[in-house]
Amino acid sequence: MTVYLHSLGCDKNLVDSEVMLGLLYEAGYKSAPDAAHADVIVVNTCGFIQEAVEEGIETILELSAHKEDQCKALLVTGCMAQRYRKEITAEIPEVDVILGAKDFPGIVEKVNALMGVECTLDTGHDSEDLVRETAPAVLDGDIYAKRARTMPMHVAYVKISDGCDNNCAYCTIPSIRGPYHDRAFESILSECECLVKGGAKELVLVAQDTARYGTKLYGRPRLHELLRAIDAIEELGWVRVMYAYPEHIYPELIDTIGKHDKICKYLDMPIQHSHDDVISRMGRKSTGAQLLELINRLREKGVAIRTTLIAGFPGETEEEYEHLRRFVADVCFDHLGVFAYSQEDGTPAAKMRPQIKALTKKLRRDELMALQAGIAENNSKVLIGRVLKIMVDGSVGEDGESIAYSGRSQRDAYEVDGAVFFSSPVEWMSGDFVNVRITKASGYDLYGELVRE
Repeated sequence: MTVYLHSLGCDKNLVDSEVMLGLLYEAGYKSAPDAAHADVIVVNTCGFIQEAVEEGIETILELSAHKEDQCKALLVTGCMAQRYRKEITAEIPEVDVILGAKDFPGIVEKVNALMGVECTLDTGHDSEDLVRETAPAVLDGDIYAKRARTMPMHVAYVKISDGCDNNCAYCTIPSIRGPYHDRAFESILSECECLVKGGAKELVLVAQDTARYGTKLYGRPRLHELLRAIDAIEELGWVRVMYAYPEHIYPELIDTIGKHDKICKYLDMPIQHSHDDVISRMGRKSTGAQLLELINRLREKGVAIRTTLIAGFPGETEEEYEHLRRFVADVCFDHLGVFAYSQEDGTPAAKMRPQIKALTKKLRRDELMALQAGIAENNSKVLIGRVLKIMVDGSVGEDGESIAYSGRSQRDAYEVDGAVFFSSPVEWMSGDFVNVRITKASGYDLYGELVRE
């Protein structure tokens, strides 16, 4: 029997999707080329904000149409399923089984039950565990070694923890994913070694808050130790850190990123705002001055910084917004994403007053992104004439007798930031490293010529 899995949302969700596929393949299910030819369809949803929920509903309804053809079972899992289980059950009867965000290790038992197949696979989770949705146990086993890779083989995401205790006023994650819990150090390192043996050249560490790694399981932060251990993997090219909350970034981590060649001089660090009053209402622990000091320390080590901001948080005054706009203009982030605040049921911020009008939120977001576009253009132009070490991501066409390629420097995350384009008469594989002299900058992207050694 064949299975098709549609994964929505973040890269952490993608890891869960790959684990589910791996478990299903191990149990004897085959991959369907598309949803129309699948006996089983699985939708792994995102439920972080309302926009993601709407996308999930549209996707489920679209894929449910295949139940009139070959599909015999439709399963919905992930964050939206965890958050809106009752609503999905009541309003989308085409869905046969709903698995919450913490239930995914039980995918085989559920699919087998629907398909009338006796389950012989022991995942280490009995049915009572699945009912209770005991998340911590999910990270303790070896299920991550069973992942079926769906991304290009040269890049792999590695989930080092799950859940969150930060309890930001705007965020639904703690109520969906539960409290913060670490994954065992040895399990992560073993998976990293296996991924590199399988062809991964860049490992991207992800979690709700990567900088907290080790504090729950070991009683102290250990992300710097984990990075050093991963850096020692012989065939590895790069390791990158995403989603590190500024409140939990510590000196040893900064020093480690600065010292080791394989650790990308890059840090994704969501700050959300710069004004102390807004930061306080958000439930965050930093101040604007502390954020600026941290940014300067990172830049002293040559670290490129990506961050995210929320425009139009409840009560955001014109003065507070203007503070944020000036902060962006002064700091000149290497990479920046801005979101209009989303009022999410069940969060403290949803009850705050006044709520900012939708048009005002959109205008503030758009103004910040336009400001960042100019900053990015200037950041790119500074690199003209420099020779950068580039990881090849793949070919994008032909340029006469040459092949056109796209790639990235350490300062750009895969499918998140800008790209570097170049042509070469020599064929390169994804994950190869080349030197490129930058000759042109356009927006977020760079163009250059191959430098032959």
